[in-house]
Amino acid sequence: MEWLYLYMPISGVDIFWPGLVILGLGVGILGGFYGMGGAWMITPGLNILGFPMAFAIGTDIAHIAGKSIVSTMRHARFGNVDYPLGIAMIVGTVLGFESGAQLVMLFERIGKVDLYVRIIYLFVLAFIAWTVYLDVRKLKRKKMMKGEVSKLEAGVEWYKTLHKIKIPPIFHFKQAQIRVSFWLPVMVGYATGLLAGVLGIGGGLIRMPALIYLVGCPTHVAVGTDLFEVMISGLYGTFTYTWKGRTELIGVIVMLAGAAIGAQFGAVATKYFKGMAIRVLFACAVFIAFLSIVQKLIARLYDIVWLDHASTVTILGGVFVIMCIIVYKAIAGMRAEVKAKKQAQT
Repeated sequence: MEWLYLYMPISGVDIFWPGLVILGLGVGILGGFYGMGGAWMITPGLNILGFPMAFAIGTDIAHIAGKSIVSTMRHARFGNVDYPLGIAMIVGTVLGFESGAQLVMLFERIGKVDLYVRIIYLFVLAFIAWTVYLDVRKLKRKKMMKGEVSKLEAGVEWYKTLHKIKIPPIFHFKQAQIRVSFWLPVMVGYATGLLAGVLGIGGGLIRMPALIYLVGCPTHVAVGTDLFEVMISGLYGTFTYTWKGRTELIGVIVMLAGAAIGAQFGAVATKYFKGMAIRVLFACAVFIAFLSIVQKLIARLYDIVWLDHASTVTILGGVFVIMCIIVYKAIAGMRAEVKAKKQAQT
């Protein structure tokens, strides 16, 4: 079965290449759907498949850059991208990303990069899952009390407090339908950029929820704008990690083959999902990533071989199941749309 393994010349490891294809295709769909690069699943996924953590981070970021270009173009056609808002976040994102990349190099020098990155992942994933759960629960209560809620309304409304900060200059972002201090998106960009550099993610893991809960964007605009920002941070991340010799280009090419197709389909799928449904599926995906990292940590600490394999099944199986849900719903929506058009014509 040697033909199923591909040698990575830069990192010096043999990788199960069908796993790379599954990750690329699946996370391409998930990334286009959630508005993020999908690195919160790909980085641990690459590490589980055999990449050293620093190479998993660098390789994933390079994969993000290519895939996000396709997804951003597709969302732009639906009017889901607020370019001025995304540009406002770039300065903070780049500064934060470089800070995070330097921190990873420090962890690598002291020999703790795998342990520290996984622990940070667990805390971030747990916080995001809790925030989305709290949001959905509060939103359901509002729906029960009022009968219906607007598309712009969220359960967690931290942004209302942050909108009261009026530090000049004040900008009106038309597509997102918000008027806020310029420094709010810059600060959000720095925080997400810092975590992006440490965790090897485009920042979408926390930027998409941050745009909803801290900046106040509607879900669909948060998805498209986040992908635009992921594209920018991904391009910069590719440069800095390649310069540091931590990018495996063969792995990037294999994943992009599937991701290019998946990203376009995922972007189209958002048209057939409500904002709350996107958030619920997002929380499920975060939980799957959290569980796989816990399994990996326990397996390494207590040398449990079967649990190490189970972590691979969890991450790849989770990507596949959620991908199937999105594909099924999107196809059903497209078929219903075509049927409605035919009936209208007759």
